[in-house]
Amino acid sequence: MSELKGIELDSVTAWLAANLAGSQAPYNFELIAAGGSNLTYRVTDEKGRVFVLRRPPVKGVVATAHDMSREWRIMDALNRHTDIPVPETLAYCEDASVTGASFYVMEFVDGLILRDQTSTEGLTETQARRATESLVDVQVAFHTLDIDKAGLGDLGKRDDYLQRQLKRWHRQAEAVRTRELPLLDQLHAALVEGAPESQGRPGLAHGDYRFDNCVLDKRSGEVIAVLDWELCTLGDPLVDFCWSLQYWAEPGERLTFLQNPPTLNPIFPDRAFVAQLYEHKSGYRLDDLNYYRAFGWWKMACIVEGVYARLKKGAGGGMKTAPVEQVGQMVEAYLEEARRSLGA
Repeated sequence: MSELKGIELDSVTAWLAANLAGSQAPYNFELIAAGGSNLTYRVTDEKGRVFVLRRPPVKGVVATAHDMSREWRIMDALNRHTDIPVPETLAYCEDASVTGASFYVMEFVDGLILRDQTSTEGLTETQARRATESLVDVQVAFHTLDIDKAGLGDLGKRDDYLQRQLKRWHRQAEAVRTRELPLLDQLHAALVEGAPESQGRPGLAHGDYRFDNCVLDKRSGEVIAVLDWELCTLGDPLVDFCWSLQYWAEPGERLTFLQNPPTLNPIFPDRAFVAQLYEHKSGYRLDDLNYYRAFGWWKMACIVEGVYARLKKGAGGGMKTAPVEQVGQMVEAYLEEARRSLGA
C-alpha cells in the first residue's frame, strides 16, 4: 500500500502481529478521521478482521487533548468496570519508536453514525426516538458513575469545573486575539458572576458527547459504542449535558454548532423533550438551563474565534472552513445568542 500519514508500515505491522492475538499480517490501513483530533485508522488483517488504531496528530500535538495513555485508560476502565458501551480495548503501545507516537488498538464497531441529515434518511420516527432516549440513557450512566469504583477517581480535579472552563476558554480567546470583542469579555464576567452551584458529585464529563461521536445499532437505533474520549475528565454533569444539548438543532434554526446537523430532521424529538428526559433520568434539575445555554454559545464563540485568528494569520493548516470573514461573523452571532440566553 502507499505511504500513509502517521503509520510506519513495517514496524506497525510487526507490532500488531505480535500483540493482537489471532491477528495475521499483512494489514491494510485506511485513515478515517483526522483534522485537529487524534488520527483514526481502520485496520484490516489478512483474515478480514477489522480493528481501529488511534494515535495523536503528526503535528500540533496538545498534551491535554492528545494523550493516548489517558484515552486508553478511560476506555479500558469503562470496559472492565461498567456497562457503558465503548469499543473493546485490545492493545496499547507506549513505544514511540514504532510509529513516532504512542497508540492503541480497539475493536471496530459496525453500526450507524449520524453525522448530518443525510445519514438519518433511512431512519424511522421510532428509531429516531429510541436513538434519542438511548443517547440520554448512556450520558446519564457516565454522569452518575461511581468514579472511584471505576478506577477513575484521580482522572482530574473534582471541583469548580464550570469556573475552570470559564477561565480556560477566556484565557484561550485572549491568547489568540486579533480584534476587539467587548461582548465576549462582558459575557465572561457575567457568566463568572452568575455561575450556579453544582447540584451533585462530579461524574465523567465526556466533553464532546453527541450523535456523531456514537455508533448506533442499525436496527434499533440504540447507542452501542461511545467514541472519542480524548476530552474526557471529571466534571459537573449538568455542564457536560448542556454542552451536548447545544448540538441538538431543531428544524428551522439557522445558527447551529454543526453544518446540517442530524437533528434538523423532524423525525427527532425536540430539544425540550431531551432536556426533560435528562432531568427525569438523572435527577438533576435544569432550572438554570438558560445560563448553561449562554455558556455554550459563549464557549463555542471562543473556540471559533481561535479558528478565525488562525485563518487571519494564514495558518489554517488545510482546515475545511467557511471564508474567514464568515467565520468571524459566526463568532459574533454566537455571542449574540449567548447574550440573549443570559438576558444580559
